[in-house]
Amino acid sequence: MPTTQAQWLHQVGCVLETLNQGVVISDEDRRIVFANSMFLEMSKMSAEEVLGRSVMDLYPPDDVGRLQEFIARREAQGRARYEFYIPQADGGRLPVAVTSRLVHGGDGQAYGFVTATDISDQKRAQMELSQTNALLMERHRQMEQELQLAERVQQSPAPKGLTWGGVSVEAHCQPASSIGGDYGLVIPSDDRLDVVVCDVSGHGISSALVANRIYSETMAQIERGADLGSMLRHLNHFAVQNLANSNFFFTVAAVRLYQARGRLQFAGAGHPPAILIHRGQSPRLLESTNMVLGLFADAVDTESSVETVLQTGDRVVIYTDGLTENFNSQREMLGVDGLKEILTEASTLPLDEMKSQILNRVAAWRYGPAADDVSLVLLEIS
Repeated sequence: MPTTQAQWLHQVGCVLETLNQGVVISDEDRRIVFANSMFLEMSKMSAEEVLGRSVMDLYPPDDVGRLQEFIARREAQGRARYEFYIPQADGGRLPVAVTSRLVHGGDGQAYGFVTATDISDQKRAQMELSQTNALLMERHRQMEQELQLAERVQQSPAPKGLTWGGVSVEAHCQPASSIGGDYGLVIPSDDRLDVVVCDVSGHGISSALVANRIYSETMAQIERGADLGSMLRHLNHFAVQNLANSNFFFTVAAVRLYQARGRLQFAGAGHPPAILIHRGQSPRLLESTNMVLGLFADAVDTESSVETVLQTGDRVVIYTDGLTENFNSQREMLGVDGLKEILTEASTLPLDEMKSQILNRVAAWRYGPAADDVSLVLLEIS
């Protein structure tokens, strides 16, 4: 005896009721002849509201065309997979992953067999992830703008080339990233020229913030006319009192030129030696006599500075260790001795060309990109 539609639906329905997926079966006229209890729960509809209705009647007119495309794909290929939604009685839309097949029942008729898996959690997670990514992208854009502004602010006080009395100055400052922990000052006044180069430990934003604070204190000391030893003691006291818990320290090289006296005063704290170049002689090192600043209360000695007489044609080079602590492909460091060789060979060039030669030679020595901030100031007595 042939199986009737009711008998076949009863047989498969017993199995389909055990699934945790929504299932509907439609006949050749696309009228729903079966819906398991999970589908009814997902749609928030009763069996009376679903059975006997056309599948198209469940959806608003704007979405019927898309549903017809899915059905046409199924009828052409015998099977279709897609993401859509189940309309709910309260107007909601439950996102689902759908598998739609053509099957033949025990009565010989063709049926549309549709299973729907609730993917609302995945969609919610995707939306949250998308929103989070959008927020991250916006925050990234804001940070890029802030970094660009910080770079402009930090570069604004960077020393520029100038001529003061009989002294010519060339300078270069380049952070390893967009902003860094180096800063340089070239401050001319009526009777003297002050040059300060500072190197704060570390790189990036945090070092730049500390450098900016130290820069402000340095400017205030110079404007007050403090001697170099007093300035170093003040900077160290300020850092120990206010920055001791930040794990930052810094080095300083300071030069003061008195136009009337023709003398140079130098004070260094943990900084690479300044280099004095006199024509026909080997470069002379002006060594730091004080420890790095920001760690110890007594970092600055009583005799914290030295003086030397300058002659016409003398040049003074002040720099940070980003210039000397560079390694070639054999892992050999350039160091102060290597820099002295470069200075000796470049010292006959005009001052601006000497600066370019130093930077180019260091870059040629270095294997790979710069890993540290670089500051360089050249002075020439003319």
